[in-house]
Amino acid sequence: MGSSGRTSRRVRWFGALTLALGGAAFAAVFLAPGPGGTGAAGAQVAASLPEAARGGAERAVFPICSGSNRVTCVVDGDTIWYRGTKIRIADIDTPETFRPSCERERMIGERATRRLQELLNEGAFTLALPPSGRETDRYGRALRVVLRGGESLGQRLVREGLAMRWGGPRREWC
Repeated sequence: MGSSGRTSRRVRWFGALTLALGGAAFAAVFLAPGPGGTGAAGAQVAASLPEAARGGAERAVFPICSGSNRVTCVVDGDTIWYRGTKIRIADIDTPETFRPSCERERMIGERATRRLQELLNEGAFTLALPPSGRETDRYGRALRVVLRGGESLGQRLVREGLAMRWGGPRREWC
């Protein structure tokens, strides 16, 4: 297989970025095959992480954000603070709650915010790099996909009508 095939495999979902429990340092775990095609390098990195980080055992209590002291909380349906890092959920877009275009958008945006809070508080999750491999957006927010058991929590919001798939056709909420 050519180098472009190898590169595309590395960029896909195999790159899970997990925040190591007990610290703010990021630990990248790339499970894509290395030059020998074995994936051994990724396995060595994964083996060096704490057991909880390897299993995607990120866990916290997420209130709705209020005030300026934000450490771990839900901003809106597609943005959270987690351990002092502002994270944009990369695979979805939700209605605006700040400066919405209409009352309907505000109401759906508030439902998306509360639903994301419920989903995050249900249990352990993993923060993964998006398929694009981009780590930050133009505003400096970390870009991550939130997974539980291999399922995107963002895509659950899409199925529930509270979000749209990022990069898909723009939806009018009004």
